[in-house]
Amino acid sequence: MTLAPPLTPAPWIEQLWQSVTDGDEYAATELVLRALDEGWEPENILLDLIAPVQGRVGEEWAADRFTVAQEHAATAINDRAIAALSHRTRTRPAGQPRRLAVACVDGEWHALPARLVAEVFRLRGWHVDYLGAQVPTHHLISHIHRTGPEAVALSSSIATHLPTAHAAITAVQATGTPVMVGGAAFGDRGQYAALLGADLWAPDARTAAARLHQGPLPRPASPHQPVDDLPHLSDQEYTLVTRTRPALVRTVMAGLAERFPPMRDYSRAQHDRTAEDIAHIVHFLATALYLDRADLFTGFLAWTARILDARGVPAHSLVPALDLLRAELKDFPRTTRMIDQATDHLTGAGPVHRTDTRNPA
Repeated sequence: MTLAPPLTPAPWIEQLWQSVTDGDEYAATELVLRALDEGWEPENILLDLIAPVQGRVGEEWAADRFTVAQEHAATAINDRAIAALSHRTRTRPAGQPRRLAVACVDGEWHALPARLVAEVFRLRGWHVDYLGAQVPTHHLISHIHRTGPEAVALSSSIATHLPTAHAAITAVQATGTPVMVGGAAFGDRGQYAALLGADLWAPDARTAAARLHQGPLPRPASPHQPVDDLPHLSDQEYTLVTRTRPALVRTVMAGLAERFPPMRDYSRAQHDRTAEDIAHIVHFLATALYLDRADLFTGFLAWTARILDARGVPAHSLVPALDLLRAELKDFPRTTRMIDQATDHLTGAGPVHRTDTRNPA
């Protein structure tokens, strides 16, 4: 059990934020170690000081006040602060500690949430194998066979990695090892974790540690295939959209200048950024098809609209892009239904029956 910090976190958060935005890793690590010296519990430093600052980094990027480079630099400073704290608080657990492997799914570069989970379990006496970002599934399985952890914790922040996460969950469970998952990709209530058959979803590191403190997770049932969890994949819509994703992006980009005239005056950088946005839209559509969850696609489009607004791009520019995408995929009933729902959400319109895909909604 951890103690509350002796002082209110707010001033400390502001000081760490200032160090991070100044790019001063020495000031950041000194602040973290001073908090430890002044009575903060190490777990609270991780979760009530460093984690909120990292969350703010993401918010600044989303508001277009941080570049990608600034976001990466700030994250690196927070990671260095975690490392400094880890070295100061390092202890060897007594006896034979319980063992946990912590990894990000293949393709997931946002490793700091997984790092926080690993450090919290270490502080609670576990032997933790922290494998870091973007761990290919076959390497994860090799590690499990070699080390025999009690459980595997998988982290993912971006929902487009969920099909890969599903394959990893299934492969890990086939070794007889239970899988705990966490991160924004799995939904704010863990709703996508349940769909993918994870043994446990935890909204944060404290919850994860508290649950496993109660005892080991049950061993997974007999091995199964990913399609057993998601029988709707038999319609092949996910597969076909995924295979044609590059062509879909090219087609939408080719027609978008006519549907959205301001695009004709875009610079090369703006044009490239738009193509990147369209690629993300198609990728999220494919992921929504994989899960058969229209809310995932609608939620992403709503988030994208806010990002575009922060860039000074009108959100209604998404509608002609969706209309072009729908026209290309008009023979896919699940796909068109998801696109229609997302369009209705963006425009504030009620559900309508679309028969003419040539004109913007």
